[in-house]
Amino acid sequence: MRAWVASLAIVVGLAGFGAPAAATPAWFPPTLDPENTLVMLTQNGTVLIGLRPDLAPNHVARVKQLTRNWFYDGTPFHRVIDGFVVQGGDPTGTGEGGTGKKLKAEFSPPSKASHVRGTLAMARDTGNDTADSQFYITLADVPRLDGKYTIFGTVIAGMDVVDQIKKAPKGLKSGKVTDPDWLIAMRVAADLND
Repeated sequence: MRAWVASLAIVVGLAGFGAPAAATPAWFPPTLDPENTLVMLTQNGTVLIGLRPDLAPNHVARVKQLTRNWFYDGTPFHRVIDGFVVQGGDPTGTGEGGTGKKLKAEFSPPSKASHVRGTLAMARDTGNDTADSQFYITLADVPRLDGKYTIFGTVIAGMDVVDQIKKAPKGLKSGKVTDPDWLIAMRVAADLND
C-alpha cells in the first residue's frame, strides 16, 4: 500500500507541475491526466505510464478496462529481449494468452508517435488486427516497428525499473524468460484517489 501512495504522490506531483519526466518523448502531451495514467507495480519497483487515447482510443479503453478488472495483476513479463522490448500482459505466460477479443489496429504515422525508448505498444500476432491484452515497452529506439504496431502510451517515470526486468539469455531469439519477473499489480491512477 505504501508503494501505491508513493506512486500516487509522484503522479499528482507531476500532474500538478504539468511537466513530464525529461526522458518523455516530445510527442507526449505536456500534462498528465490521472484517468490516462497507469501505475504499474513490479518486483523491482513502480512504473508510471502515460496513455494516449488521442492516438489509440480503443487500445487505451481496452487496457484501462483490463486494468480495472485486475486482469494484469500477477502476470509475468514472459518475453524480454535486451536492447529491444519487455513484453507482458499474457495471463498464461506463454505468449499465446489473452482475452480472446481482438482489436483493430490503430497505427500512428511516425510523425505522430514513434517507437522511442519507453514506448508502450500492443503486441500482436502476424495479422494487423490481432492485438488483445499483451503489451510491450521498448528498451531502446526501435523505428522499424513504427506504423506496424499500435502505440498507446509511454513510460513517464520508472524506466530504470523497466530496465531491471529479468531478460532472456543472450542469443535466444524467442526472448522467452524461464524464471520471469512479475507485474504484481497495475491500476489507473484516478482509481487510487478512492
